[in-house]
Amino acid sequence: MKRVRVFDYLRQYKDIEDKILSGINTVLNSGSLILGEQVKRFEDNFSNYLGSDGYSVAVNSGTDALVIALRALNIGYGDEVITVSNTAVPTVSAIRIVGATPVFCDVDESTALIRIDYITSLITENTKAIIPVHLFGNVVDIDEIKKVIAEREVYIIEDCAQALGSKFNDSMVGILGDISAFSFYPTKNLGAYGDAGLCFSKDPVIAEKMRAIRMYGFNEKNISEIEGINSRMDEIQAAILNVKLEYIDSYIEKRRELAKEYNKLLNPGIVRFSEYAHSRHSYHLFVIRVLDRDIVRKKLSDVGIDTGIHYQCPIHLMSGYKFLGYSEESLPITELLSGELLSLPMYPELTKEDVAFVCEKLNYIMS
Repeated sequence: MKRVRVFDYLRQYKDIEDKILSGINTVLNSGSLILGEQVKRFEDNFSNYLGSDGYSVAVNSGTDALVIALRALNIGYGDEVITVSNTAVPTVSAIRIVGATPVFCDVDESTALIRIDYITSLITENTKAIIPVHLFGNVVDIDEIKKVIAEREVYIIEDCAQALGSKFNDSMVGILGDISAFSFYPTKNLGAYGDAGLCFSKDPVIAEKMRAIRMYGFNEKNISEIEGINSRMDEIQAAILNVKLEYIDSYIEKRRELAKEYNKLLNPGIVRFSEYAHSRHSYHLFVIRVLDRDIVRKKLSDVGIDTGIHYQCPIHLMSGYKFLGYSEESLPITELLSGELLSLPMYPELTKEDVAFVCEKLNYIMS
């Protein structure tokens, strides 16, 4: 039976296998495995890709990128950070790792992104940052958030884990706030073959602090001047990412082409999310809303179509975060969407024939 996976890195790997293996071999023969030439090259390449004069700091994971960003801004115990609950757990676990308290904002039903007009009511004297999540590859209007926090000392840390290649007003996500955090987990738009992440800032002082934090807070004499952690991107992952970064524009364009196919072939009654005006969605995920999701998902699986759910349980309702004091109906739109979201197969090597097959089966099931 034909099977359409929700994600499959092997198709992409086969296309670039020779370059990947050559990059790994270069590292293994270099005598340098940690924070060497490949990492420095990737940091420079990544900053250039974002189209900014800022500074990239390669780290071990997207989670660590958020932790380091928060620490670089001196955010910790007693501080509050506004974010959303319909995100990957690392967005919130990073806030807790530094000792701060996450404050959840509900989302816009048409986009699943943070409801910007709700932010003002959540700001207190303890609010130190907002982490807007560019979910699914869709883009939060950072300019509008800046208007909300005008004249307040509140930082914006962009969570770009799902949005590399997305744009707002022709600017790449990641250069819109004070700091941005990227994940290169294998499923991401730019995926490593293991864990990897990156922090970015246009501020050289913040960037230098993030570099110190990622390696024990060391100065050039290996003396810890500030409290740091161990979060270094290894040379092999950097070499892999250097290869794949060469293809990222074509990967994003293919995702957008596949999204157009989905939008063309899916029945109009199947609900999709809106993009903000003046933005370019990178379609890390193609997500629809389905009332009888579990039933529909089972029927799709039975005919050979894998799907995902991003995310099935909002973080504020997870048992591990009960101590934050939220209850059911605290975030009504977030909770409504969590029961309906369904992620269809989406990755650059998916074919139009695959998309047509998914749409044919889904349209029949939903009819």
